[in-house]
Amino acid sequence: QVQLVESGGDLVQPGGSLRLSCVASGIDSSLQTMQWYRQAPGKQRDYVGYISPSGFTFLVDSVKGRFTISRDNANNVVYLQMNNLKPEDTAVYYCKSAPTEAWGRGTQVTVSA
Repeated sequence: QVQLVESGGDLVQPGGSLRLSCVASGIDSSLQTMQWYRQAPGKQRDYVGYISPSGFTFLVDSVKGRFTISRDNANNVVYLQMNNLKPEDTAVYYCKSAPTEAWGRGTQVTVSA
C-alpha cells in the first residue's frame, strides 16, 4: 500500500535544470521526513538532503546552492529542483520516507555534453 514513485529524470547538458518529483501513496508525506539519495554507477548510495514535517531542509555541501527541496502537501508530492547540473550529478535519484521507511524505484539523471 505504501509507495513512493519518482519521476522527472532525463538526459540534460551541463548547466541545465531538472525538477524531480516523489509522489507518495499510502502515507501522508507531510508527516514524514522525506529524503533524497543518489547512486552513481559502481558507487555507493549517497545522501543528498531532506525536508522535515516542519519544512526545514538540509542539503549536502556538494549540491548546496544548486538544489532545492520543497513540498506540495495537498498533492502528497516532494520535489528536488536541480539547477546548474554538473556531470558529477549523474546518478539514479531515490526518495525515501522516515520514520515510515519506504523507497522509490529511482529515476535516472544523466548530465552530459
